[in-house]
Parts: sequence; C-alpha cells; structure tokens
Amino acid sequence: MTKIEAIIFDLGGVLIDWNPEYVFLDAFNGDREKMQWFLNNICTMNWNENQDAGYPLVKATNDLVKQFPEYENYIKMYYGNWEQMLGGAIEGSVKILKHLIDNRAYKVVALTNWSSETFPIAKKQFDFLKWFEGIVVSGEEKTRKPYKEIFNNYIKPF
Repeated sequence: MTKIEAIIFDLGGVLIDWNPEYVFLDAFNGDREKMQWFLNNICTMNWNENQDAGYPLVKATNDLVKQFPEYENYIKMYYGNWEQMLGGAIEGSVKILKHLIDNRAYKVVALTNWSSETFPIAKKQFDFLKWFEGIVVSGEEKTRKPYKEIFNNYIKPF
C-alpha cells in the first residue's frame, strides 16, 4: 500500500465558492437565460482560462471589448468585479483543511487555476490561504493546467 505524504487542495469550488453568476445575475436583472448566453458566448470559460494562464487582465478585457463593443460594460465587469464572484469560504472543506494542517501528518499544498492578478484578491480575503506549505497559481506558472512537474518543488515527484 502506498503511503500518502501530501494532500493537494484546489481552491475555487473546493475551499472558496467562486461563481461569475454572483456578478452577472444582478447585471442581467435576474434574467438567467441572458446571463448564461453572455457567459457562454462573450466572457467564456475559455477566455477566462487564458487569463488564468497568465494573459494580462487589462489586455484581455480590451481585446474582448474590441470584438464585442456592444458588451463593453459587461465585459469590463468581469475582472472589475471579480472580488464579488467570491461567495465565501466553503466551511466544511476549510474544517477538513484545518484538521489536516493541525495533524501535521501530511504536507498540505494547494493549486488554483486563477490568474496571478486575481489570486492576491482571494489571498487577502481568506486567511486560511496562509496555512499551506505552498500554493501553485496557474497564472504565475503560465499554464492552464498545473502539471505534475510544477509540484516537484512542493512534494516528492509522483
């Protein structure tokens, strides 16, 4: 049986509730269908992941505004109101994290696919992000997926 030496936590959706709907449902006056169309066709997850991989937020926003000038105000809201997309800590997961940190039986690290520009917003808001032995931020690594080679600095290779 393999001994577990390290535990890796994802941040968005695991420890921190992150959802663009917190901004855009209000922006579209509760019209979920219009909001979903906008997020599926203008500020898409693919577009967001490009910034999560290191593309500058201002440049990405300006690029998209040039493509879709009629949606300029909504596009600018995406990163302009990013902090409002943070719904709060997912308390059950944070309790598990706290238990593992206090236990000290494992190396506990984290990863996030957030931009290097948005991650500091979350880091400032959530004190438990200081508990980790290391955090891999895809925007700092300039990658969409934190491949196992990146973790070699934090834990033994897989």
